[in-house]
Amino acid sequence: MTDTELLTRAVAKVIPADLAKQKLASGKKLRIYWGIDPTGARIHLGHTVPMRKLQAFADAGHHVILVIGSFTAMIGDPTDRDSIRQPLTKKQVEENFRTYKEQAKRVLDFSRIEVRYNHEWLAKLTYEEIVDHASNFTVQQMEERAMFAERMSKDKPVSVHEFLYPLMVGYDSVVLDVDCEIGGTDQEFNMLAGRTMQKAYGKREKFVLTVKLIEGTDGRKMSKTYENCVYLDDSPKDMFGKLLRIEDKLITTYFECCTDVPVHRYKEIEQLMKEGENPKIFKMELAKAIVAMYHGKREADHAAEEFERVFHSKEVPEDIPEVSVKKGTLLIDVIVDQKLAPSKSEARRLFDQGGVKLNDKVINAIDAKAEKGILKVGKRRFLKLC
Repeated sequence: MTDTELLTRAVAKVIPADLAKQKLASGKKLRIYWGIDPTGARIHLGHTVPMRKLQAFADAGHHVILVIGSFTAMIGDPTDRDSIRQPLTKKQVEENFRTYKEQAKRVLDFSRIEVRYNHEWLAKLTYEEIVDHASNFTVQQMEERAMFAERMSKDKPVSVHEFLYPLMVGYDSVVLDVDCEIGGTDQEFNMLAGRTMQKAYGKREKFVLTVKLIEGTDGRKMSKTYENCVYLDDSPKDMFGKLLRIEDKLITTYFECCTDVPVHRYKEIEQLMKEGENPKIFKMELAKAIVAMYHGKREADHAAEEFERVFHSKEVPEDIPEVSVKKGTLLIDVIVDQKLAPSKSEARRLFDQGGVKLNDKVINAIDAKAEKGILKVGKRRFLKLC
């Protein structure tokens, strides 16, 4: 990846851009870091965008650092939260990172990446030092954060410890003395806090690189909260099917942020769709490219063939899961229990829209009973009832 692509591909902002260009043009080996609080056990495609950028800098010969928020995860990042985040225990953080690392190996080459844990320095701070850090910011600055302002306007609590979070992640930059920090657009405030603190403590001046946040299968920000994620540990078939459900307008963004497809190719795809080409063709290409990255080309080809067989020939998949149901069980309960719909309200919507079929017969009645046979929910979810 060229220096230009390092600062543009999958990038939302570079702050300040002149400093970034100057540092890269110097030819010096830069110190680049990305920090993550392992608050869950699964990695989705949204997480891979900053990961891929971090690896790109490593591939370009720079010194890259992955910071695990072993201390900050126990406090909780308030970013994009409409309520106080529940803190984690140290044991939970350690367990989450163990599973994170196994999945992250599909994106990051850990032999070329330094891994640090921020409890190494944050847990040792004295109260005097924390007060000194806080003196670099004002309450007004903190109140400007959108999620704090929104909560306060609704009389929802904002905890004082949440004000301290940007200071803590900002201090990561001071300790590591970096030239650049990578993060999602939702982390801009936190990253700029680090830029402020590096200046205050006489460290080098860093630039902030925010990467794009991708939307999930329902058009909202990809998040486990919305159950709209494409996870790295999804089966090839599930991953392929989920990618085919993304909105057409996201195709080029996914190509840009989640694949190694050359820039000229996804720009060409964008132009072809504007000229009227069927987006489904390119969505299939995208799904195959991403499944191949995480499961191999053979599995990607098989997933594509299975899709064509099932949805073009109207056949039932070869390997659908089976579940035994008791007599009298409501079909809607089976659908929710087996996670074919995220909630009863969503399941009701599917019934209303004719999206539930049993043995190829549309079921509209919410109180319909489960019977033996093939249950189809939506376009791609099947279950064999026994």
